[in-house]
Amino acid sequence: MNHSVIISALWLALILIPLFAMTSCEMDGREDADVVLQEGVASWYGPGFHGRRTSNGEIYDASDTTAAHRTLPFDTIVRVVDTETEQSVYVRINDRGPYVGDRIIDLSRAAAEALDILESGTAHVRLELVEAGGPIPDDINEKRYTIQLGEYSGPFYANRFAKDIGGEVRVDSVYLFQRSRFMVYYGHYDSIDSARADARRLKEQGYRGFVKQIN
Repeated sequence: MNHSVIISALWLALILIPLFAMTSCEMDGREDADVVLQEGVASWYGPGFHGRRTSNGEIYDASDTTAAHRTLPFDTIVRVVDTETEQSVYVRINDRGPYVGDRIIDLSRAAAEALDILESGTAHVRLELVEAGGPIPDDINEKRYTIQLGEYSGPFYANRFAKDIGGEVRVDSVYLFQRSRFMVYYGHYDSIDSARADARRLKEQGYRGFVKQIN
């Protein structure tokens, strides 16, 4: 074999070995996630939702390993472990839900496939914190709500509309589809019934909106 080929191969090995070792260490670090956030029933969603906007403004892609959770901050990474089989998958929170019974997380189709629960539909799981996307609520079972009254491409009209409404109104800037949007919200609520009551009152005053769950 040509000596230059041998030398090149040796240099390539010297470069790749540390990279493989680093990747292995990173994955091992993830496997050591030991902060258990919650235990309960996981389900999955996909049909009818693929291509629709998620709660954080992204487009839902059933082939991505993402999930919906009621209160965990968006972009939080959790390890979902099937407590019966010990199979696991890492998912990123980008949506809100589930809204059925005692289920604690809704997985994308890809995540459900990784846990092998496509046919069963549900599994008992534990959620382990890997990376927080923001402050973790003291009680992740406690939901909070607000009322969304408007969405604008610029701050001028958003602030003018908010000034007309008054009270507990606020304008939040969010980044959607590579551009800033200015959302007009009203109030913070611990109860969805309280939020709905204020939404009806605002509607009577000429301000139409909808109740939205927030972090």
